Amino acid sequence: MISGVGVDLVKINRFSIGEKSFINKILSSNEIILLADRKSERRKLEFIAGRFAAKEAYLKALGVGIGPIPFRTIEVLADENGKPYIKDDDYNVNLSITHTETDACAFVVLEKK
Repeated sequence: MISGVGVDLVKINRFSIGEKSFINKILSSNEIILLADRKSERRKLEFIAGRFAAKEAYLKALGVGIGPIPFRTIEVLADENGKPYIKDDDYNVNLSITHTETDACAFVVLEKK
């Protein structure tokens, strides 16, 4: 049964690789390692924007808004096929992230376990 739905859309140019304190606030240590693996600045910006959108969409699906759960504690990883996922003990988290030239969008559907 679906317990929550969330979507978020962000402008990629809103983010900067040079904003280390911001990156440390929104990305987990594992995500920072994955960010370093991206070769181009463009791919790094897409990664940051996509992870930010995914976390916002997840929080919206939970219905808690921004604040109670720090972004860096929500980890968006990828399986062996590259499909993004968020681990949650209470919910199956269905996550999709997409990018255009200018935007990153994420969609989350939560199902109670």
